[in-house]
Amino acid sequence: MSYQPHPSQPYPFQAYPPPHTRPPAHPHSHRLPRHPDAPSGELRLLRTAYRWQRRVATLTALGYFTLFLLLSAFAPGLMNRSATGGLSTGLLIGLCQLPVTCVALFLYEYTARRRVDPLVHRIRRQCRKGGGYAR
Repeated sequence: MSYQPHPSQPYPFQAYPPPHTRPPAHPHSHRLPRHPDAPSGELRLLRTAYRWQRRVATLTALGYFTLFLLLSAFAPGLMNRSATGGLSTGLLIGLCQLPVTCVALFLYEYTARRRVDPLVHRIRRQCRKGGGYAR
């Protein structure tokens, strides 16, 4: 007597079907799916707000670090000058990297609360009412 799998379970001993039977990944799978009832304007606003939020926080931290690297490479005289208490300007600017990173985190949280979260709550309310995108 041989084992016959149930039609709803074509691969009983595997967690996932073999790669050759999986549907191909959609080239734009990182984007939100399109749906005829989707509040597309709201989703577009959400994407824009989230993108702005990431850029502000990233550019704050990386911009400061890039400035530090450029000054180190192209202005060594400035970076070697004594600032206060025996600390060089370069060391002082380097030590300021931690507070600048904390400011970047604060900006990320602040913009999330101010711009992204209200849009998310509005879209969720629309979906619960049945008037919008639901997965």
